[in-house]
Amino acid sequence: MDRYILAIDQGTQSNKLTIFDLQGNALWQEHQPLKPLHTAAGGVVEHPDDDLWTSLQAASKALMAKFDGDVNEILAIGLGSIRFNRLVLKANGELAQPAISWMDDRAHQIYEKTTDDAVYVTASTGYLAYRLTGNRIDTAASYIGTWPIDMDKWDWTDEDMMFDFLKLPRTSLFKLVKPGGILGNVTEEAAAATGLPKGLPVIATANDKAVEALGAGLKTGPDLLLSLGTYTTSMLQGNENHPFGTTRYYWTNFADVPNEYLYESNGVYRGMWTVSWFAKQFQGIGDATHESTLDVLTREAATVQPGSDGLLTILDWQPAADRPFRKGAFIGLDERHNRGHMFRSILEGLAFNLLDYSTAMLKELDRNVDRLVVTGGGAQNDIFMQLIADIFNLPAQRNVITDAAGLGAAINAAVGIGEYRTYDDAIAAMVKPADSFAPQADAVAQYAKVYEKYKNLHQLTDSVFKDLQTINGVAERGKVGEPLIASWD
Repeated sequence: MDRYILAIDQGTQSNKLTIFDLQGNALWQEHQPLKPLHTAAGGVVEHPDDDLWTSLQAASKALMAKFDGDVNEILAIGLGSIRFNRLVLKANGELAQPAISWMDDRAHQIYEKTTDDAVYVTASTGYLAYRLTGNRIDTAASYIGTWPIDMDKWDWTDEDMMFDFLKLPRTSLFKLVKPGGILGNVTEEAAAATGLPKGLPVIATANDKAVEALGAGLKTGPDLLLSLGTYTTSMLQGNENHPFGTTRYYWTNFADVPNEYLYESNGVYRGMWTVSWFAKQFQGIGDATHESTLDVLTREAATVQPGSDGLLTILDWQPAADRPFRKGAFIGLDERHNRGHMFRSILEGLAFNLLDYSTAMLKELDRNVDRLVVTGGGAQNDIFMQLIADIFNLPAQRNVITDAAGLGAAINAAVGIGEYRTYDDAIAAMVKPADSFAPQADAVAQYAKVYEKYKNLHQLTDSVFKDLQTINGVAERGKVGEPLIASWD
């Protein structure tokens, strides 16, 4: 008898649903985009209509139409969705206002009730769990940021003053469980809407970066995870909560394993987004050779020497909120350079930023690492993987499943229903290494020289961009434009 887990990985730009077997093999998949985000003045960024739910319905129906196995052999659903979103619900569980994206300024501010029929405030996972099960239960590991959460208890705080300060009454919040906990079972109404089997257990995961870390096999130890998504960052797992305000170069997130924590460095807000943005400028260049644009750019970048012949890229297409004047920039162009140089320089810039941010985090934590694990779309690209290994001077491993959040959700579900006794057991069985890229000595030496110059670029450019903002103004934060998804599929 075959046995399967259905994993939901809902991101900012798309739904990715996968049916895995218990060995971590992805057997059936469905990928459907969400609608473009709605933006408005004042940092407003919202998911239009009821898109988080209706898009999941469509993706679920499409996946189940592809599934040609026995539905009785699907054991559970692992439910994962976007972190830092804020959803305001009516008493009946429907949206009282559009879903607030993590890119919206309001998602990181104290809640302000703006509609009379607002009763509950929850995260994306809580809303989807309610829609699927009818229960007001969510994973504690989704509540990072401006929530009255006790990260040591993995539950709401006992301090009444925090609920008052954040303007979130206890009655407005859902019951919390830890990752692997049961949120409920698919209702008859949800089954009709999604095509998912009625009665199927729905299992809690965590926030999407933590789920990705679990799916990559990250455990407390000497591995550093590089997450190459729309937002690129580095992560390290540990077993202590370091409260907000006590650290400088990283912050503490819930891990997707109960009572473990994830230390996350600073990152690049538009990481792989910038890769896609650049590729879009050359859309169609591979038509004659039946290649994708990204494949052509990668082939051309492979002919460029490490360091891109002196071309450096500052990755501030969306700057941090405390430095809104910063801009992206190519520095050092001359007649030698072409689009292959520019593409490679973008990849090198991303790796230099991750090295900078992760080095600061590791120094503050007094931790050492001896291997990189790389996830996300960029992990599919051999050139990117090799230059990451060279820039960090560490072996860089990628797994068979590089889109790790879906696998992480499946691991939660497998442990939650008792198919595996521990998370270590599940990781050992379901996470499969694919290959590893070893640092190349000549490239390591070259990149070390370039990095010494690269890490000081902001000191040279900040004053210029500060002056330019008095002429051209500052791009409105949160103005995300057309969705862009980088893929080497």
